[in-house]
Amino acid sequence: MKTSVIGYSMLAILTALAGAPAAAQPVAAPDYSKASSWLCMPGRSDSCSKPLPTTALNPNGYGSTGLSPVAVNPPVDCFYVYPTVSRDRGMNSDLFPDASEASVVQSQFARFAGACRTFTPLYRQLTVSAIAASAIGANLTAPSAIAYRDVAAAWRRYLAVHNKGRPFVLVGHSQGSALLQELIRREIEGKPVARQMLRAILPGFNVLVPQGRRVGGSFKSTPLCGSPDETGCVMTWVSYRENNVPPAGAMFGMASPPGMTVGCTNPARPGSTRWESFDSYWNTRLNLPVPGGPIVWSTEGRPPTPFLRTEGLVSGRCVNNGPRGYLSVRTNADPRDKRTDRIGGEVGMLGMFIPGWGMHLADIPIAQGDLVRAVEELGRTRR
Repeated sequence: MKTSVIGYSMLAILTALAGAPAAAQPVAAPDYSKASSWLCMPGRSDSCSKPLPTTALNPNGYGSTGLSPVAVNPPVDCFYVYPTVSRDRGMNSDLFPDASEASVVQSQFARFAGACRTFTPLYRQLTVSAIAASAIGANLTAPSAIAYRDVAAAWRRYLAVHNKGRPFVLVGHSQGSALLQELIRREIEGKPVARQMLRAILPGFNVLVPQGRRVGGSFKSTPLCGSPDETGCVMTWVSYRENNVPPAGAMFGMASPPGMTVGCTNPARPGSTRWESFDSYWNTRLNLPVPGGPIVWSTEGRPPTPFLRTEGLVSGRCVNNGPRGYLSVRTNADPRDKRTDRIGGEVGMLGMFIPGWGMHLADIPIAQGDLVRAVEELGRTRR
């Protein structure tokens, strides 16, 4: 795993850098036979089973408010690995989740409970302090291996005890996507369990493919998804605002090996290279830095719920040009209507935004509704 390109918030990294600790002895490996080692599991009250209060944000202002659905006996399982959020001391996080883990699970994954049984293991991820240490030359090979071993152990426990032959979807972002790439290479490709994988949704981390092809590079036999109904494939994208392109040396969206590009699948319609309209969900309480200042979601005032849904406010298309591969993201602004003309997603540091990270923080929100609906539709084909 290329640890130099893992991350969630550069602002948090910078804060950690001021006092990044020396490597500490990691806590003991989690016991995945214990419910406490999972943030989400079916059949209990947790971060994924609680419906999310959500309001529609339409051109004419705030619309209806409701709760996100939680499916009863869905036919599909979803296994999620969350991105870098831990501010624990040391190179690897401890196994005591705080508000950061709960918030990212809620924002990125809880809505999938409307389409699948949800599984989210706690794991000793690389912390923001570890990323800070990497920026000044620390070797993260050993702590990266710890993070992967945990994810692999959780996966094996899930297969042995919970799966029972059911189809599954892998979901990750950033560090989580990197670890799931490794899991596919080691634990899924070329094995019987590969037939159960409906899809792997792995945004926010480069998946390399030979230019002009959908398979090869990061994976030996697992292709990028080429159509909405294809199974056994990977969806991947790294987001950049329209008219911006990944600059030379970008962490996301630039392939270094000759002849390779960064794979891109449109999250609304895999296989499309045209502009596609997105069904988006936004956590309005994150308070992350945004180009142009804080977002005023509607001229009608503050959002009535923590989560908002917008349909058609954002569109995107996949672009591949030599080593560059990325999702170009457009905001369909109309200054005459009541809803925001801006969205966030860039990674901020000291009032500046890091060009080589693109709209990393928006990778999942921009099309979360499309992703959940795709999992639900794929599940219907397996009933």
